[in-house]
Amino acid sequence: MERVIKISEAYEAPYLPLQDLDNSSFNQLGHEQKLNRSLGVLSNFAVSFSIISVLGGLTTTFSTGLTFGGTVTIIYGFPIAGFFTLIVGLAMAEICSAYPTSGGLYYWSGKLSGSEWGPFASWVTGWYASLQLDPTISLQPFQSISC
Repeated sequence: MERVIKISEAYEAPYLPLQDLDNSSFNQLGHEQKLNRSLGVLSNFAVSFSIISVLGGLTTTFSTGLTFGGTVTIIYGFPIAGFFTLIVGLAMAEICSAYPTSGGLYYWSGKLSGSEWGPFASWVTGWYASLQLDPTISLQPFQSISC
């Protein structure tokens, strides 16, 4: 006997156990899960740290901050910018939980743009992300040395 949840008088939804919730939301998007979408704590940290590159990013921005704003920029600017970056990250995490796919940003932009502009938004987002990520990762060691 299949268990159902009564949502209203006219509609009932099937009960999905918690372990199937992720796969069922992925199936509702019209996809079949083929990719193992699990990372350990160390793997997740390694990928995030290598893409963000905190040390490389901080050393390249210190000279700009000190030159144009002085110590006030360093003391107050970094925490304020970090706070707003955290807000953007939380918003993206919310979108990621709503559309749990391996496509990432280009898939989100396609879904959020609607059926008319979705393909174009996905195309622009995908190309922009790939064109800016490759030079960023490859040039960060040289930016750190030049400071």
